[in-house]
Amino acid sequence: MEYVYDPPQEAPRILHADHEILVVDKQAGLLSVPGKGPDKADCLISRLKGIYPEVLLVHRLDTDTSGVMVFALTPHAQRHLGLQFEKRQTKKAYQARLWGELAEKEGRVDLPLCVDWPNRPRQHVDHENGRPAQTDWRVMRLEDGTTRVRLMPVTGRSHQLRVHMAELGHPILGDPLYAEGPAQDYPRLMLHAETLRFRHPDGGQHMTFTAPVPF
Repeated sequence: MEYVYDPPQEAPRILHADHEILVVDKQAGLLSVPGKGPDKADCLISRLKGIYPEVLLVHRLDTDTSGVMVFALTPHAQRHLGLQFEKRQTKKAYQARLWGELAEKEGRVDLPLCVDWPNRPRQHVDHENGRPAQTDWRVMRLEDGTTRVRLMPVTGRSHQLRVHMAELGHPILGDPLYAEGPAQDYPRLMLHAETLRFRHPDGGQHMTFTAPVPF
């Protein structure tokens, strides 16, 4: 089945705005930045530019992932926040629902990842060429043959949480790339960036932002 990009039409939900930063709750199904081709021009940053023309990108979320994103409103803030992400000084926590019931209560997945070139945009585990990737996870509760977990990525590789959970044998529900059969048959990818903690570019105060989980 050919993929058709059909983003939600609701206006961006602003969680916080000041002279340096903009924090937004991104909807599932909306690109963070423009994709290839005119049909993928509609995205979160282009919608935000209609309200904040000076907005600058700091990081991304997958199209199918919802939740907290921070944008910069000055070049200084973009540099400051970009370094925090690069040096792993930010703290991110996600909620996800997984196929099946995890036997353990918590753990860490430590598997190197790289792009699966013949099957882009898929990523895969590659012990020779992959970049280091670690994800800490903790079970919140079991729900009718599925598991709700909190995921705390240590690194920030592309599709990291999705590949790591699939490698555990418990893909994220509704994942169009890494789940199969009934695990894929959900209305959306059940992955949400719930909290993001970072230092404010003006003064260095720690700030934590949370977006309610929509599933």
